[in-house]
Amino acid sequence: MANIKSQKKRAWTNQKRQLRNAGQKTEIKTAIKKVLAAVEAKDAEAAVKAYNEANHVLDKGVSKHIKSKNYAARQKSRLAKAVNSIK
Repeated sequence: MANIKSQKKRAWTNQKRQLRNAGQKTEIKTAIKKVLAAVEAKDAEAAVKAYNEANHVLDKGVSKHIKSKNYAARQKSRLAKAVNSIK
């Protein structure tokens, strides 16, 4: 553990940030899984609703620097392709 006061504070804030980021990453993964589950069940209405929610969560993750812009674009494209396959 650090001895300098500012280093102790930095260690504590890094730990808080890590916990917050982990929760947001989990939220992103869960949103993606909901879309894929709806597609597997061939429920078009639920898939579209889950897709819109996943888009929102992915955009929020990008704006908070949790995930990269390219990751979000790739996931949105993949999910849109899956949702359109059951329409």
